[in-house]
Amino acid sequence: MAAVTGIRAAGGVAWRPSADGAQVCVVHRPRYGDWTLPKGKLEPGEHPLVAAVREVAEESDVQGVPQVRLPSVRYRSEGQPKLVDYWSMLAVGTGGFQPGTEVDDVRWLAVDDAIRLVSYPHDAEVLGAFAALPPVTGTVALLRHGHAGKRATWTGPDTGRPLDAEGWAQAYALAGLVALVRPGRLVSASPRRCVQTLDPAAALLDLPIEICGDLNEPQPGQQLDEQVLATAARLLELAGAGGQVAVCSQGKVLPGALAQLTGRADEDFITPKGGGWLLAFTADRLLAADRL
Repeated sequence: MAAVTGIRAAGGVAWRPSADGAQVCVVHRPRYGDWTLPKGKLEPGEHPLVAAVREVAEESDVQGVPQVRLPSVRYRSEGQPKLVDYWSMLAVGTGGFQPGTEVDDVRWLAVDDAIRLVSYPHDAEVLGAFAALPPVTGTVALLRHGHAGKRATWTGPDTGRPLDAEGWAQAYALAGLVALVRPGRLVSASPRRCVQTLDPAAALLDLPIEICGDLNEPQPGQQLDEQVLATAARLLELAGAGGQVAVCSQGKVLPGALAQLTGRADEDFITPKGGGWLLAFTADRLLAADRL
């Protein structure tokens, strides 16, 4: 996420399929007399992605599933610099509208019509970036397991090393982000700390956790390159099934798998413990990777 001192806000391009292509949601604010994308300020300590989904619901009555990170917008508001982060969101339901948001009208329009209607050039640019995206066919919330102490101080098999207190706190924080993606499946590497990282999400979503060895770090006798390819292939397969899935894997294979999927070997895909990515796929390729 981009850093800024000043006002932080988040929102989205909520969209739904129609017979004539995608329709997007714009809102009217009588206080300003403008048409704009639904957005709002972050609450203290709130993750921008959480705020984006919440604000879209409160301002437009749309329950959205985030898919692709769109360009952020910077401008001055109330004499301060302001940063607004945006995501494309598939509309999957209604609910959450808050009358106090000062929105008095919501319209669903073709993208070109929305670009002509919005009051600000930066909104038109965000809509243009959305229009340039190919269709998203699958979304993966990809996590690295939470903190699990030090390998050297664990006396049992490493696959049995559990999350520590910090790791459990990370797992509970990640559960809220995973829930935003509305996964239909939870898939984990086999080590205990990976499964435990998905436990809070499993309880929240009432889903079982599937175990997949292709997401593991290499075992003795296995080559890292081979396991990286297996992890990348499994992520592509899971995304290819359509819909949304949450996956927990390990730190040695994630950078190489993401480099393989993106084709960007020179990019930094190192993922901290308790961190992760929002991956959007189109057909048989990775479209976008956004750090969580």
